[in-house]
Amino acid sequence: MNTVKNEQEILEAFRENPDMMAILTIIRYLGLKDSWLAAGSVRNFIWNLLSDKSPFDCETDVDVIFFDPDVSYEETVSLEKKLREDFPKYQWELKNQVYMHQHSPHTGPYTSSRDAMSKYPERCTAVGLRLNEESAFELFTPYGLEDILNFQVRPTPHFLENEDRMKLYQIRLSKKNWQEKWKNLIFKNT
Repeated sequence: MNTVKNEQEILEAFRENPDMMAILTIIRYLGLKDSWLAAGSVRNFIWNLLSDKSPFDCETDVDVIFFDPDVSYEETVSLEKKLREDFPKYQWELKNQVYMHQHSPHTGPYTSSRDAMSKYPERCTAVGLRLNEESAFELFTPYGLEDILNFQVRPTPHFLENEDRMKLYQIRLSKKNWQEKWKNLIFKNT
């Protein structure tokens, strides 16, 4: 099993991976406000790395999020389509977080991409990575890296505080089948 233990080692693995660097460079080039590679794209890379699998999995969605009230839902769909046409090697999923609160019960509008990530269902999924203009990494982990590094799956405080959200959390986990891919996952409800 891989011995990656901390943020610096994880970021070095991202930097050494040609696919991840290509994706992060494309995202930066798009110039979207408050944009990140997020969620499963980052989590799965780390879990694969820790499991001695090829870190980049071309079947994993490339979850790109951004926050811009001036970009409509229709424009976002159009941009995602263009990404898929221009870079068909990757499974692009582009989401403007201005609109995404509508998919979570009892949630008001998000104020930023970081706000949205902090309200994802699982703590291990609440993660984002981007390249800044100086090609330095910015990693956002509102709940730290402990859950990802220890293969723990548990709800974020946002989901714990609401019964309807917890029902969605349970349904989501039952559909994901993550344990088939990563045998050592530990599921917790707190």
